[in-house]
Amino acid sequence: MKLAHTRSTAAAATVLAVLTLATACNRESTASVASGGDKPAIGIDLPRSDSDFWNSYAQYIDKDIKTDGIKALPISNSQNDVTKLVANVQVFQNTGAKAVVMAPQDTGAIASTLDTLASKKIPVVSVDTRPDKGDVYMVVRADNRAYGTKACEFLGKQLGGKGKVAELQGALDSINGRDRSEAFAECMKTKFPKIKVFELPTDWKGDVASAKLQSLLAQHSDLNGIYMQAGGVFLQPTLALLEQKGLLKPAGAKGHISIVSNDGIPQEFDAIRKGQIDATISQPADLYAKYALYYAKAAAEGKTFQPGKTDHDSTIIKLPNGLEDQLPAPLVTKDNVD
Repeated sequence: MKLAHTRSTAAAATVLAVLTLATACNRESTASVASGGDKPAIGIDLPRSDSDFWNSYAQYIDKDIKTDGIKALPISNSQNDVTKLVANVQVFQNTGAKAVVMAPQDTGAIASTLDTLASKKIPVVSVDTRPDKGDVYMVVRADNRAYGTKACEFLGKQLGGKGKVAELQGALDSINGRDRSEAFAECMKTKFPKIKVFELPTDWKGDVASAKLQSLLAQHSDLNGIYMQAGGVFLQPTLALLEQKGLLKPAGAKGHISIVSNDGIPQEFDAIRKGQIDATISQPADLYAKYALYYAKAAAEGKTFQPGKTDHDSTIIKLPNGLEDQLPAPLVTKDNVD
């Protein structure tokens, strides 16, 4: 695709060199474009590497690029920094990307970048997060409101409709954090009004979650439930804190704190088997990677999709700024963890 403005060869080379240098520390690979022959090039930005969930996603992306013969530009990692994401996308534009896969963690700050990509006719697939504004070709995510509702219903039944629950919320400037928090709150208020919920905003940071949970336990030693909105970030610090305080009792034992999580990473499954936590709503990291690349390739080839049921057990819905493929996310307990 032609650039919006033509420049001399020397000037273009200088601009590209500066952009490449600016984002070199964020690149996952400096290798040449993955094998793909004459297939359209795909730019892929990973959102962060401080979460077991996103590290699993990165591994699946790498695997699927090789398996499916995707022509991928060197993968970047914006490390939960929207300015790095913008710079990485600029490099994709200047190195021939025909589609871009991203997972913006600040869903309100990416609109201008999406507008720029749209003006250059470079379609965008957003993974796990739904940008507040700006055109997207497809959002690949599960129904995050269902995460909050399923977690509420499971925890409410576990506690018999009464007790005290700590909710380790994600970032509330993220659509995922808002969806999960709002749905959990609505469900608790409607179905389990005798359960007291303590909302603890964490900005998706495990150390913040641990510190706030420790303070809450000092004031409410009778806490008997925890909802973790992201097991990939919160699981280990939460279990470590409970063990330190002698509160990590197995499911079924007296004094057990019922815990439901979101993510579905292997560590959570192990914790369910051990009775350390009770359940998780499983985000499909493998399907996020698979369908992110599937839709990016389709977008680059000019294919279109319509709202409705898909052939992979999901539903595409219409958004104000594009489409969203809502992948299934099952509740995992000791009964089906294997």
